[in-house]
Amino acid sequence: MNDEPLDLVPLPGSERPERPGFRSHGGLAPDSPVEATLVLRRRAELPDDAFTTPLTRDELAERYGASPEDVELVRSTFEALGVAVDEVDAGARRVRVSGPVQTIARVFGTDLARSTPEDEGDDAATYRQRSGGLSIPAALDGVVTAVLGLDDRPQARAQFRYVPAAAVSTSYTPPQLGTVYSFPEGTDGSGRTVAIIELGGGYEQSDLDTYFRGLGIPTPSVRTVGVDGGSNAPGGDPNGADGEVMLDIEVVGALAPAADIVVYFAPNTDAGFLDAVSTAAHANPTPAAISISWGQSEDQWTAQARTAFDQALQDAAALGVTTTAAAGDDGSSDRVGDGKPHVDFPASSPHALACGGTRLDADASTGAVRSETVWNNGAGNGATGGGVSAVFPLPSWQARAGVPTGADGTDAGGAANGPGGRGVPDVSAVADPQTGYRVRVDGRDTVIGGTSAVAPLWAALVARLVQSTGRPLGLLQPTLYDSVPAGQVAAGFRDIVTGDNGAYQAAAGWDACTGLGVPDGTKLLSSL
Repeated sequence: MNDEPLDLVPLPGSERPERPGFRSHGGLAPDSPVEATLVLRRRAELPDDAFTTPLTRDELAERYGASPEDVELVRSTFEALGVAVDEVDAGARRVRVSGPVQTIARVFGTDLARSTPEDEGDDAATYRQRSGGLSIPAALDGVVTAVLGLDDRPQARAQFRYVPAAAVSTSYTPPQLGTVYSFPEGTDGSGRTVAIIELGGGYEQSDLDTYFRGLGIPTPSVRTVGVDGGSNAPGGDPNGADGEVMLDIEVVGALAPAADIVVYFAPNTDAGFLDAVSTAAHANPTPAAISISWGQSEDQWTAQARTAFDQALQDAAALGVTTTAAAGDDGSSDRVGDGKPHVDFPASSPHALACGGTRLDADASTGAVRSETVWNNGAGNGATGGGVSAVFPLPSWQARAGVPTGADGTDAGGAANGPGGRGVPDVSAVADPQTGYRVRVDGRDTVIGGTSAVAPLWAALVARLVQSTGRPLGLLQPTLYDSVPAGQVAAGFRDIVTGDNGAYQAAAGWDACTGLGVPDGTKLLSSL
């Protein structure tokens, strides 16, 4: 290997925050293979009006993708340094590269160590970890904006919750919830596609067949796409990632039974997560909705990863895709132990429809609601995420909604007494597992809750709204908020005014527990 010093420059935003719960075991074998995803700059920034009229994939690539000159510069630079360029997607601005540890570490100016979870035994899974910032070849300064996947410890967690069967007070099938939330009659998602992002686990076709037969619904069309080596790999543990996968598919399939469902399986890394979302957004046909039930506190991402992911969600919105994202299941703390409020990402992206959770008491046969409150079962027992972003500024469409300033009294840019950051969530539906969703996982009928159930519910509703309106909805928030002032109920919603998620209290109009409220699908269709 050539040991001459390389001309490297720091990569802004690549500093890795500390990840508690892992321990390092020294270096990796020099010839161990490493893959990474590079994100390249846009030819031009997306203007605000890019979200009002959907672009085609070719238009997005031609105007806002990576330029051929940048792609060629990246290719020639890395190949000259002994790094293989395995895949290029200029439209999505992504380049996959690979090489041995010794080469990759040298080219990106970092050290890669062997890592295992602290709370697992000798047979624990092994990961790569890095700390500090990254560098890139000086020739690519400003051209490469993110390098993801070098650290392959799990980036996100599934936002679903089980409770013991004895703790379930009532439960609902997804079609019953379609009645509760007045999903528009005469719609079933026909002709539309819903993409689902999964970072682990899998499903058995026999379980789907049994589940939908029990609902009296033909088994929907479900196919899988592997990204970065991911695959449909059921582990046989209904309490693990299989629970998330089955919940997502069964909720979408029961509420939009005629829609085509495409499940994207990817590794649980920042690179895998981004690549799955980007692949889904740029797919043919373009999905009506992408459902994301995985996330992590926004301060547990590198700044470069958050920016790259948010840009992928911008691409999705510009293509006419509505991305629904679970707001988290750990209340206003989002499982961060510093005593301060935190919000979950990607739900905190202003280009994702953030989905919070409620506790529901309703007549399943008629849909009549006796009560619906903020989901909060107490410390450690699950509560809807929600709050104010510390990194994304207040969007214009949320300016009148009454979003408070951040936890420290500053805006997302750090200015004192500023306008606050992006408020989370936007919308809600039932998430309390004590009043949860009846699903089938790994051969067992069970009840699951969590905001991870709300994201596919809203994705299914979007597919039915798109079917009825005949047009993609894309970035839905400007329409949903529609300059509604603080304290006023938005059109198409039923307000939730009782309860809290820790730091924030429910109130009339938008709040940081349940957003604008829960849907009245029929009225929402009329407002659209």
